[in-house]
Amino acid sequence: MERQQYVERCSELFAVGGYEAVRAAAEAGLEECGPDAVLYRWLGQAHAAEDEEDHDREAEAAYRKGLALAADDLGLLVSYLELCLRSDSFDHPGRARRAVALQERIEELAPPGSTERRRVDDATGWAGRGYWDDLNVAVVQGQAQQAATAEQSVLVTDALRRAARGEAEEDTGEDLQAAELAAAVELLQGARNAPLRLILAHRVEAYVLTFVASFGLNKALVWSGVLDFSLWGWLFWVPMLVAEAKLRRAKKLGQERVIARIQARHDETRLHSQPENKHL
Repeated sequence: MERQQYVERCSELFAVGGYEAVRAAAEAGLEECGPDAVLYRWLGQAHAAEDEEDHDREAEAAYRKGLALAADDLGLLVSYLELCLRSDSFDHPGRARRAVALQERIEELAPPGSTERRRVDDATGWAGRGYWDDLNVAVVQGQAQQAATAEQSVLVTDALRRAARGEAEEDTGEDLQAAELAAAVELLQGARNAPLRLILAHRVEAYVLTFVASFGLNKALVWSGVLDFSLWGWLFWVPMLVAEAKLRRAKKLGQERVIARIQARHDETRLHSQPENKHL
């Protein structure tokens, strides 16, 4: 198989969060095609995306191998810079020093307004944030998460209603959101999940009522003298936590299925191409 095919595989799998599969594809490409800067970049990005210390070390090793082959590869330079900037300068002083040299080299190579320059600006802006900047970003992210949660509730509820009406399910294919919705419908079927479906259909109201009930029960038990300190009210949160866990599981299950379908397509394509190569 050609190098470009491995690169395309890495790109497709990375887009749906299949970082382990990206690493496997990149390593297979490096083994078959030999050292390649682009494949090392994908290998490094797939490690860096895990955001764990061990993976960061593997990502750095991949970036350095790639830069040894192509010292001016902007994709590698920017990816390595992002890794260095997010690392703790006390634990990894070497990365902090390299970040300066990497940024200078990128500014020499990348024209103003380019994608690489924008990525550098985003990375340096993130690294240079103070407390109030972090607070503002947290507020914006919280609002975005709240909007995404509300949209998710609507989509899941609509999908459950269609399933209840007996409407035929469409093949989700490699559509990540559709696969996640299909998984949610699958996990929330049945009479025992009826309370969870009700919670998701009225998610905001459920959170408000749960808070009021939890706070009220704890206060009532304390004020009545039954207990000096109460945590019993927290039991009201159990159904909410179960509902959220179902959605997280559906998201993971949908992602796993999409990754498996993409990999199956890749394997099928490779099998079909083998007879042609032999014939040639």
